[in-house]
Amino acid sequence: MKVRDSFSLNPVGNTSKYTDFINYIDTSSVNAGLLSEVSFLEDEFPSRAQRLVRPGDILYSSVRPNLRHYYLYNDSYEHAVASTGFVLLRNNSSYNTRFAFYYLSTNEVVKYLSNIAELSQSTFPSFSSKDIGKIDLPDIDRKAQDQIVSILSAYDNLIEVNNKRIKVLEQMAENLYKEWFVRFRFPGHEKADFENGIPKGWAYRRADEVIDFNPTLKTGNQTEFTIIPMEALSTNSMVLDSGCFVRQDSISGRRSQNGDTLLAKITPCLENGKTGFVMGMPENEVLGGSTEFVVMRSKALTPHYVYCIARSYYFRQTAILSMNGADGRQRVDEDKLKSTKILQPEKTVLDHFETIVTPIFDGVYQMVQENKNLIQQRDLLLPRLMSGKLEV
Repeated sequence: MKVRDSFSLNPVGNTSKYTDFINYIDTSSVNAGLLSEVSFLEDEFPSRAQRLVRPGDILYSSVRPNLRHYYLYNDSYEHAVASTGFVLLRNNSSYNTRFAFYYLSTNEVVKYLSNIAELSQSTFPSFSSKDIGKIDLPDIDRKAQDQIVSILSAYDNLIEVNNKRIKVLEQMAENLYKEWFVRFRFPGHEKADFENGIPKGWAYRRADEVIDFNPTLKTGNQTEFTIIPMEALSTNSMVLDSGCFVRQDSISGRRSQNGDTLLAKITPCLENGKTGFVMGMPENEVLGGSTEFVVMRSKALTPHYVYCIARSYYFRQTAILSMNGADGRQRVDEDKLKSTKILQPEKTVLDHFETIVTPIFDGVYQMVQENKNLIQQRDLLLPRLMSGKLEV
């Protein structure tokens, strides 16, 4: 049985009835079965927003399948629409949809589609809906499919719980930053004296006085390097997607280390919120990365405070308004960014903030590692269950 025998491929859907808003899913919004962002859009919609999405639909990016931008949609967003960069698969049979999704995410299938994509004549390596439709699905009875799904779903459920906990922790750090340094409700604020609208002893500094932008880092005897590409940065999380990292024997692009913040400087990545925090790398290891982000390192603040600044509305708007260049390829004016006024709190308050948020960031990293282990275990089981080498 082939995929096309059990699934409708890109079923026709009319999105013209959605004139007020859509919840848009782009190919960059999903990764290896996880949904990181849904964009709420009003009035003007991307021309690629054409795939009407229903619960149970499989979204599989047809461009660069090796990046694993696929997702099984079981959410309940109103007016959900996906990019035409996806092949949308909708079940029209008794075949277990999640089982099919797991099979299509195996290394064997990803490699098969990647080979087709590399031979394509399109601008970017891609495959067609016909290509994925020709794939043979495992000839396994429905009861066995359900049992395999039950085993693999247990891992996915744990991963999802961790992802929710990560979001809660990140929200806690953001709320604390706003409470202390935007609303000025820090411990002891009731007794604090204010001058020119800020607590006495605090000051506004040029950003480059308290933050080292794109620091120069020597690699010493280091012979292998981790390179962080733009796609590793999230639009709504501090977590960098290590699955996108590249290892090579020479360094290129921006240099960073643990504790540095990475801020996208090119449109639309900056507007979309791409920002990350480097953590969990070997001590003193120098990393390379895209030249399209700005590296921000604490000079007279703290690493976590700098990350919170980069995520703040004021700083992001300043960066966005400084952008110049040709339409579609605008970049941040880094000189204007460096001259932005940054609030430098009194040291004891800043140190107190650091003692609270450090465990939060550490907790995020710990759950990221747990998810890596769960994904590794699940992916080891996946081909063995699919092939029947491991009985259920």
